[in-house]
Amino acid sequence: MCELTAPVALRLPNDGTAPGLARRFLRSAVCGPHQAGVLDEAELLTSELVTNAVRYGAPPMAVRVTCDRSRGLVVAVTDGSTEAPAPRQAASDDDSGRGLQLVDLLSSDWGVQASSAGKTVWFELRTR
Repeated sequence: MCELTAPVALRLPNDGTAPGLARRFLRSAVCGPHQAGVLDEAELLTSELVTNAVRYGAPPMAVRVTCDRSRGLVVAVTDGSTEAPAPRQAASDDDSGRGLQLVDLLSSDWGVQASSAGKTVWFELRTR
């Protein structure tokens, strides 16, 4: 773990305010070295995952931020739905459908952890 920042989590409302709340929480939770290296990408990917949780998931929802010196920044979004996320192939004129593609493209690693209470979709960004 990062000696500067302990892992933190925030419970999110199941509505359209959740992505903005998650981005603000992320900015306040990330340590200096990670903030300097990956914050823009982390905000984008966090927003995408939280938006997916609001649209397709179920309450309760939460975001967890972990700074880990060996892995980098890890963000996890949990919701109460047991249904796994399904990546889509968005057409060039589609307004949505690119969230998981962006997570796959920009993160150094990502995945889904299922549980009886729902699922957690996480991504990792290594600091540069």
